[in-house]
Amino acid sequence: MLREVSGRQVVMGEGLSAIDFGRLLCLNDEAAWLWNEAQKMGDFTVDALARRLFEEYEVTEEVAHQDVAEIVEGWQQMKMLE
Repeated sequence: MLREVSGRQVVMGEGLSAIDFGRLLCLNDEAAWLWNEAQKMGDFTVDALARRLFEEYEVTEEVAHQDVAEIVEGWQQMKMLE
């Protein structure tokens, strides 16, 4: 779940699955926005999320795709995605 803690956007585990979630992940504004967009989409792809980033922010499609791919890879490495 994305929560605001002391003015920062933080992802933290919730429920029984959070028992092994021993750390919090602080997100910058772009990553927090992407997290919310991914939640709205449910099952999302990097391409679909990059398209949303491109539509919302003044970045090229290439930069949007690269940024999203890096962020999603980090989420996967931290086992934040199901």
